[in-house]
Amino acid sequence: MKAPQLPKLRRWVNRLGRIVLVLALVGIGVVAYANITAMWASRGRLFDDVEAMPKTRVGLVFGTTDRVNGLENLYFRYRIDAAERVWKAGKLGVLIVSGDNSNKYYNEPAKMKQALIDRGIPAGRIVCDYAGLRTFDSVVRAKEIFGLDSIVFISQRFQNERAIYLAQAHGMNAIGFNARNVETHAGIKTKLREIGARVKMWLDVHFLGTRPRFLGEKIDLPR
Repeated sequence: MKAPQLPKLRRWVNRLGRIVLVLALVGIGVVAYANITAMWASRGRLFDDVEAMPKTRVGLVFGTTDRVNGLENLYFRYRIDAAERVWKAGKLGVLIVSGDNSNKYYNEPAKMKQALIDRGIPAGRIVCDYAGLRTFDSVVRAKEIFGLDSIVFISQRFQNERAIYLAQAHGMNAIGFNARNVETHAGIKTKLREIGARVKMWLDVHFLGTRPRFLGEKIDLPR
């Protein structure tokens, strides 16, 4: 069997290299666009100063566990701190705590609700969304289950940016109040994960036709 001629083999290698380069550039472009587009969507809609934030009937606090490997989870504490500030500034009438309750041993909304009650927020003004398995689910359920067209998200800035993009894609008017960020090793890992989360966000909205894992009956909020 005749061995391939060297020039011909070299041409195939060069073509393959160009294809790989093009695919890599397209991939980098998609990652960059998906990450930047969430920042664009949230321009002028994020607040660090509670007094500057407009009143909104309902706020949604995104869930996270209160402890990680036996240690306090600062994401949890800072989100509860932020929700307390917004509430006590008189900016909200109802708080939704939306998180994961996928089994009886893990209940993010219940822990968030109790933490808010401990801060003096009336239990009757806090509503648990037990099917907020991820940001996408929490946002779409706010629209379809709780019937909201306007909302304020309460979380760290990176999640608020992504949530506002998702809310706008589903016809909602959304703003965000930024909880304090976490400047630790865990915070760095979260920022790296956020890059992929924004790509998934963009694909969910434009290509995948994603729906929340659980919907169910509509839920009336306190008036």
